[in-house]
Amino acid sequence: MPAATKPGPLVVSALKARSNFGRLLARVDAERRSLVIEKRGIPRAVLLSIQDYVRLAAPEPEILRVVGEEAQRSGASALTSRQIDSIIRATRATRPTRPARRNRKSKPA
Repeated sequence: MPAATKPGPLVVSALKARSNFGRLLARVDAERRSLVIEKRGIPRAVLLSIQDYVRLAAPEPEILRVVGEEAQRSGASALTSRQIDSIIRATRATRPTRPARRNRKSKPA
C-alpha cells in the first residue's frame, strides 16, 4: 500500500479568503494544508499552519533530529526540568574539582 501523501494546497480567491478567514484558518490548522490566495487568478499569498512555517523557516538540523530520536528511545524526553537539574547537580558533585587558576599576569619587578 503506498504511503499517504499530504493533500495539495487549497486555492481560494482573496474575496473568499476575506469573508471566510476563520473557517479557512481552522481548516489549514486541522488538515495541515497550505492555502493559496489568488487575486484575479494570480497567486498572491500563502497561508501555512504554524508547524509548516516553523519547519520551513528553521529546518531542524540533522544532529537535533538524531538527538531527539535518541531521547525518545531512552526516555530522556519524558524528564521534567526539575529532574534534569537534579541529574546535572549530582553529576557536578561527583566530578573532581579543578585547582584554582593562577593569575598569569607578571608583576612588575
